[in-house]
Amino acid sequence: MPRRAEQRPDHERGVNLQIVRCSLISALERQRKLMNILVSVIIPTRGRPAFLLRAIDSVLRQTFEQMEIVVVVDGPDEATEEALRNIRDERLRVVALPSSVGGSDARNIGVQNATGEWIAFLDDDDEWMPSKIEKQLALAAQAREPYPVIATQLIAKSPYGDFIWPRRFPGESEPLCEYLFNRKTIFAGEGLLQTSTLLTRRSLMELVPFTSGLTKHQDIDWYVRVSQVSGARFYFVPMPLVNLYVEENRATISGRSDWRFSLNWLKASRRCMSPRAYAGFICSIVASEASKQGHWRAFPELLREMFRYGKPGYMDLSLFVSRWFIRPSIRGKLRALRHSIAVKQSA
Repeated sequence: MPRRAEQRPDHERGVNLQIVRCSLISALERQRKLMNILVSVIIPTRGRPAFLLRAIDSVLRQTFEQMEIVVVVDGPDEATEEALRNIRDERLRVVALPSSVGGSDARNIGVQNATGEWIAFLDDDDEWMPSKIEKQLALAAQAREPYPVIATQLIAKSPYGDFIWPRRFPGESEPLCEYLFNRKTIFAGEGLLQTSTLLTRRSLMELVPFTSGLTKHQDIDWYVRVSQVSGARFYFVPMPLVNLYVEENRATISGRSDWRFSLNWLKASRRCMSPRAYAGFICSIVASEASKQGHWRAFPELLREMFRYGKPGYMDLSLFVSRWFIRPSIRGKLRALRHSIAVKQSA
């Protein structure tokens, strides 16, 4: 005969029901508090007023309206300031710097001028989907850590097509550095965090600001340092809520190839990296930059560095070789072909 479910005593059922009710009340209370807070949106900019206006418009169209927008104009820029004067919204605040300080310090200055408990970043050439902040706050309401970092997926708009990145999220026990730098395929966008997707507490930004004066790797430098902080945890909203415009010919200081700078940054950050991630960064980033610069003499140096301090896997080595012998335009077309095949198979 089938075994009957064991009946718990009434007093035990009452205790369990009370725990469930308390948990629900606690979760609802956290969500209520989040919906009554102020989010400060930090947008550093210089010399791109048309892109900036598009970015600001995407913030003003958010379904969550309790926000302030802190635009940090990084140095003298009359065209940008003139464009900002035409925006009639009391939520907009402009911090115009007398001289350029770079992306890291511009973001830090934005945080220093912010009044919100929560901070979101937006690059001036990206844009948000209308429900981004609302969905991130809903996820933040479930976080119990003091320093949650809420990211989202994004749509990478490139000359080869539109791609949803990241394609996967970190595993339960996967170190963040390995998630970011150790790929399972040769194609970009597998493991990814991007500044315009982030929402976090101002207290974390005050504890771990962007590294002053850093001209490249400002975002990943911050990620790997935050991953070492007790009470910090990264969460992902599993839907694309940001448009990232990937323009291959758009010049930016942080996007310029400088393999020696990247290698020196890696060496200085080795304590934050696992051996696997150390090798993965060389294969996915440093080798790519050296190849773009045509510095073939870097090939043996990077191999020595990778095996001396890192533990490259099969895919890392495959990626390293592909960076030298497959042109970026070919990789872009292969990525687009792979994406189109995946879309057809899922249809």
